[in-house]
Amino acid sequence: MHFPQLQDVNLEPLWEAEINHKLALKHALLFTVLEGVKSCIVQQETLADALNHFAKLSLDYPIVMVDAESFTRLKNKFLEIQTSTDFEEMSTTSGEFIEVESDLLEFIRNSQDLLSSEESAPVIKLVNSLFFQAIQKGASDIHIESGEKKGEVRLRIDGALKKHLDLERSIVALVINRIKVISSLDISEKRVPQDGRTQLSISGKSIDVRVSVLPTYHGERIVMRILSQTEHIPTLESLGFAEEISKELHRLLNHAHGMILVTGPTGSGKSTTLHACLQHVATPDKNIITVEDPVEYNADNISQIQVNTKVGLTFAAGLRSILRQDPDIIMVGEIRDSETADIALRSALTGHLLLSTLHTNDATSSLSRLMDMGIENFLISSTLLGVLAQRLARKLCVHCKEETRLAAVIAEEIGVPSDKIYFKAVGCKLCDFTGYKGRQAIGELFIINDKVKEMMKDGFNDYQVREYMKQNGMSTIADKLTQMLLEGQTSYEEAIRVGIMDG
Repeated sequence: MHFPQLQDVNLEPLWEAEINHKLALKHALLFTVLEGVKSCIVQQETLADALNHFAKLSLDYPIVMVDAESFTRLKNKFLEIQTSTDFEEMSTTSGEFIEVESDLLEFIRNSQDLLSSEESAPVIKLVNSLFFQAIQKGASDIHIESGEKKGEVRLRIDGALKKHLDLERSIVALVINRIKVISSLDISEKRVPQDGRTQLSISGKSIDVRVSVLPTYHGERIVMRILSQTEHIPTLESLGFAEEISKELHRLLNHAHGMILVTGPTGSGKSTTLHACLQHVATPDKNIITVEDPVEYNADNISQIQVNTKVGLTFAAGLRSILRQDPDIIMVGEIRDSETADIALRSALTGHLLLSTLHTNDATSSLSRLMDMGIENFLISSTLLGVLAQRLARKLCVHCKEETRLAAVIAEEIGVPSDKIYFKAVGCKLCDFTGYKGRQAIGELFIINDKVKEMMKDGFNDYQVREYMKQNGMSTIADKLTQMLLEGQTSYEEAIRVGIMDG
């Protein structure tokens, strides 16, 4: 008997009420829709068992054979649906859980030393599996959202959110409660936002997770940030910036006093860059103290303060205390308000090297951002050494990217030749069907030289300063994105998302 064969496919489950899927799963018989036709999916290894079971069903579906990996991928999706339907039948009022059949949870267990023992309730196993799969896929955040009819779990992988699975409406609250319990949050409070932390042990490694709970119209939603560990602090060289940026950054870090800022949107790698800078300058003869919210990297050779607004330990209060600790280098997680900005700049003026982050779109905008906070011009020009604006651009998966052309009007708009061949994202099993694998740090470094100080004194605005810097050789984020696009490292869509139009 010969059946059509498919390799490396990402199929979606076809779940029909009239089929006993629990029994079909036991006999390794799966269902999907291929090109609009309802089909049975089998694999070579369990072919005989699947065909025997299929013969007992009165179904007139064509049979298609797939490779073992594609079969497992589809089977896991069926198991997730099966687990969700079993959760629906659980008694939630008595507080007791009905144990879900072991074969339905085999994809969850993975025999890892997660939060609980093997005998615990299915909700606990589901939460454990979410953490395990997120870490396995290299996700930085796990989003669990409550909708009107169902819940949804999404993972942020390489900076972009990707749907992971759907949850039945009735079990979203159970999953959220479980996460609240392990994060020491109040499970009875559903009206106000809550923040917490938890630690997981996976494969012998301890992993910190920051948890944020927010009440929404259809119920609570949770975002969990998986925080990096000490051994993951990269070196400045390994961040991937252009060589001239790395050289200039090294030069700035040699200053005994002054302020260096790293700017960019949330999730652009600012904290990672700051910690890489600190590791570059950390020597036994220097006293380095940081004040962060939260402490994302646990570094052994520096003193770190965690912001705690409940007890009045803000960035400003922490910074004041640090100055009495005789520091050489200070790192402030973020300059959020005028009080922090003022103390930071004054401490940079009095003989300390200060590193911090700021939320601006480009490097030159930081000047007006600081002025908006009420900082005087002379204070900025006399303390600010340089500003690094950075982004993380996703790189195309080298295994599945395909050649494409850009429309003449689009090519003209972003200033690239229209007759050149570019590449687009496709998706394969090696990149989890996203089309992208890994990210590249790109940045623009704005050095505050004497000419810039003069322009600030004469009241020039950001745009004029930026144009002057570009004329004098400052390479912008848009320039780097254009280069990546021309070299086939990224796609037009990703370049637009990151900011090739920002100039």
